[in-house]
Amino acid sequence: MRDLFSEYDYLSYVFPEPQYLGSKHIHRGWIAQFIPVHAHVALDAFGGSQSIAYLFKQLGKRTITNDFLSFNNQIGKALIENRSAKLDSKDLNILFDRNCNPNEFNLMEKLFSNLFFSQEEAVFIDSFRSNVPRLDNPYKQSLALTVMCRSLTRKVTMGHFAHTQALVYAADPARIKRNRSLVTPIKTLFLELLPGYNNAIFDNNQENKSYNENILDLLPKLKNIDIAYFDPPYCNSHADYQSFYHLLETFVEYWKDKDFVNGTKRYEPKRYSGFDKTSEAIGNLKRMFELSQHIPTWLVSYNDRSFPDIETMIAMIEPYRHVETERKSYLSGRGGKGSVAGSSEVLLICTIRK
Repeated sequence: MRDLFSEYDYLSYVFPEPQYLGSKHIHRGWIAQFIPVHAHVALDAFGGSQSIAYLFKQLGKRTITNDFLSFNNQIGKALIENRSAKLDSKDLNILFDRNCNPNEFNLMEKLFSNLFFSQEEAVFIDSFRSNVPRLDNPYKQSLALTVMCRSLTRKVTMGHFAHTQALVYAADPARIKRNRSLVTPIKTLFLELLPGYNNAIFDNNQENKSYNENILDLLPKLKNIDIAYFDPPYCNSHADYQSFYHLLETFVEYWKDKDFVNGTKRYEPKRYSGFDKTSEAIGNLKRMFELSQHIPTWLVSYNDRSFPDIETMIAMIEPYRHVETERKSYLSGRGGKGSVAGSSEVLLICTIRK
C-alpha cells in the first residue's frame, strides 16, 4: 500500500522549461489548486508543451495527453508516456554520426538554409534527423526529436518561425549580447538541454498515453476519464500554431507531400485544427463540450481577450456543468494567447451540479 504522502513522490522532478507561445508552464502551481485529489485519470486535451500533462503525471495520475501536431505528440511520448528511456553517450554517437542517407534527408537544407539557419547548421539538422530511426527504442527517438525541437527554438530569436529575420537578428551584436544562443551551434544547444530532459523522465506507476489526434475525434474513444483539462487555441491571440511552429512539424514529419509557401516556407495544406478560426471555433467548442459529458470535472483555461468571450464560453458550458471562474492577471507581457499586461488568464472550473 502506498503511504499517505505518495501523491508527492514525483514533485521533485523538474519539467524542462518550454519556449512556447501560450504555454501554461508559469501557471502550473495556480492550476494545481483546482485539480481534485480523488481524480485518478486525467486528460490534457490540447497538450502543447505538455506542461499540464506533466503536472498530472507528477501528481500520480494516469495521464492521457493529446495534441494534433506531431512535434507536440513527441514531447508527450518522451516525457509523459515514457517511463525510463534516456539518451546516453552511445545514442549520441548515433545521432551525431554522418547523414545515413543524404539523398533522402536533405529537406531542412533545401528549405531553411540562409532563412533560419546557416547551410552548415541545416545540413547538421538533416543529418541528425536521418539517424533518429537508428535508435533502438521508440521513446529514445521521441526524446531525440523533442530535445532537437527545443534546440531549434533556442537558436531562433523569439523562439518561433513566423518571421524571416532570424539570421539578421543572429548577426546583431546587441541581440547576441542578450542571447548567446543565437550564435551557439545547435549541437551545443542540444547537449546543454539534454540533461534537463533526461532528468525529467520518471515512472509514476501508471499507464500514461500520448495521442496525436484532433480532440473531437479522440473524445468518443476515451472512457473512464475523471478530469479533463482544455486549453484550446485562443482565437485572435496567436491561435495558428502551425504558422509559428511549422518548421518543427516539418522536421518531425519530414514532409514529402507538401508545398512550402510564403517567405517562411510553411507547409501547405496545414493540418485541420477546427479551433483556430473564428468561423469554426464556437461550433467546435460546443461539440467538444457535448462529447465530454462523460467526464465529471473539466478545467478550461482561457483568456479575457480571446474569441469567443468568457461569457459566451460559460454559456456553452452551463447546459452540462456548474461553472466557477478564477482569474489571474498578467502584470507583464508573456507573448502569445493574449497574455499581455493588463489581460487575465481565466480558469473555468466545471463540475457536475449537485
